[in-house]
Amino acid sequence: MIEFHPVTMHIGAEVTGVDLRKPLSQEEVATLRAGWLRHLVLFFRDQHIDDEQHLQFALNFGTLNHPAFKKDSTSPIHVLDQTSPKGEGGDEWHSDNTFEPTPPMGSLLRCVQLPSVGGDTCWANTYLAYETLSPSLQRLCDELTAVHDITMSMKKAIAKGHPFDLAEIQAKWPPVERPVVRVHPETGRKALFVNRASTTRLVGLTDRENEALLPLLIDHIRSPEYQLRLRWRPGTLAFWDNRPTQHYAVADYTERRRMHRVTINAFPEHADK
Repeated sequence: MIEFHPVTMHIGAEVTGVDLRKPLSQEEVATLRAGWLRHLVLFFRDQHIDDEQHLQFALNFGTLNHPAFKKDSTSPIHVLDQTSPKGEGGDEWHSDNTFEPTPPMGSLLRCVQLPSVGGDTCWANTYLAYETLSPSLQRLCDELTAVHDITMSMKKAIAKGHPFDLAEIQAKWPPVERPVVRVHPETGRKALFVNRASTTRLVGLTDRENEALLPLLIDHIRSPEYQLRLRWRPGTLAFWDNRPTQHYAVADYTERRRMHRVTINAFPEHADK
């Protein structure tokens, strides 16, 4: 029987009673989806699955997103294989691909190989980030939109020597305007939707107002009370809802860290909800 074991009061649960090597029943999928919506991040330990089993598990929850920067691959699996952090934006609080016309619903990240020390991942609950703002600030944020621009993090990567073509990236993914507060299409709860990696400004505010308010909102998400930190083991899989969470890949390792990620598309009608 599938069981959920919360790891903090506000976000995250370890799942037991399921073998991801085997096909899931409709009842099991419904149980996992309900637990995912409740806990936002699910962890499955000792699931030594292969890429095909990883994909089949992800397909229970939606269609799959092709990795944005993997031109030569037809696989939906994004392999993150490095011996040190690459400085491409993962080591900042962010939600995945907010620069896309429809940001993804969720992601499933599997640990294949781990350094002897370091390489943890943190997640934050952005429902709580919104709900703990003062009512006056909530009302202001409810009316605001923000610009998300992929080149914000790409410029940092290029400065560290990565060969990205900034003009090509900007042409493919021009800046997009999104609500500062998004309503989750399945739960109806509001979540703060700005992040340090790609949010450049709040629309309609002066430069001085932006300098005051945007950092305040971004830093508010960083409160430890809204967070959890996962220490990976080979065979661990994390499945998170990208809509009311942000995550942070801790950049503290110098040995090989190999992770495989599959990202699930959101429904187009949910793009700005």
